[in-house]
Amino acid sequence: MPNKKSAEKELRKAVKRNAANKKVSNKLKSLVKNNLKQINNSDQAVKQDYPKTIKAIDKAAKKGVIKKNTASRKKSRLMKKINALQ
Repeated sequence: MPNKKSAEKELRKAVKRNAANKKVSNKLKSLVKNNLKQINNSDQAVKQDYPKTIKAIDKAAKKGVIKKNTASRKKSRLMKKINALQ
């Protein structure tokens, strides 16, 4: 438990930030997971769904939930798998 007022406030802020980051992270993971399932099932619908995932990855990187290079790597690997479907 924090001893100072400012430390208490920082704790409250950290809890809020953690919850927001967790929400973005979970959404991102579920989108990527759904796309990978579609790819494994050779579902052509993934080509309509992947822009949402790319957008979510970019937003997460912009917010600092994931790093820029991690975002690039995720997008690259996803696109590589989608292009291999053809």
